[in-house]
Amino acid sequence: MRIVFQGDSITDAKRDKRNYHDMGQGYPKYAVELIREAFPDADIEFINQGISGNRTDQLFDRLYPDAIAFEPDIISILIGINDVWHRHGAGKIETTDEQIAVNYRAILERLKKQTGAKIVMLAPFLLDSEDKEDWRPEVERVINIVRGLAEEYADAYVPLNELFAEALKTQPEPQFYSGDGVHPNDNGRAFIGKHYFEAIAPLIKSML
Repeated sequence: MRIVFQGDSITDAKRDKRNYHDMGQGYPKYAVELIREAFPDADIEFINQGISGNRTDQLFDRLYPDAIAFEPDIISILIGINDVWHRHGAGKIETTDEQIAVNYRAILERLKKQTGAKIVMLAPFLLDSEDKEDWRPEVERVINIVRGLAEEYADAYVPLNELFAEALKTQPEPQFYSGDGVHPNDNGRAFIGKHYFEAIAPLIKSML
């Protein structure tokens, strides 16, 4: 069985790009540890092809070499926050909500047509960050887009924004999971890895 992780910096997380089996320091690392513990006898190959800074259009552009060519049995996607970030950063690349929806749907359509992979979709999220509070309405709209597409295409969906919001009700420190609201720290990475594992475990079990 082959599992491919795809996305932006949250998936990349300083992985060694010379070795696509390197999980980096992000949620894939934590997820893989839990998967190996739960399925010690399973022959599972893990591949991380996340690239920091990627938007939905960039993921579509590299979808064949970095995903489809691996013939994955399961592919995980966490993308979308950079489509918002680039509206506010240097260069201000404008990707409209409509373009995000078109890009993401095109990714999912290609995966459905060119692979037999089960699809796990993770929602983008925005945690507490004073300098990004004006992003929140935009991020919420992107989350709604992803949720709608997940209902059509995903075999499992991880609503990270909602899960973080619920977890933060019991955390006195607002930046417990992330210092900048976008990039999770070790607490956030472990949190995502745990919920990812809970979503993917039934798929793995059904395929063994």
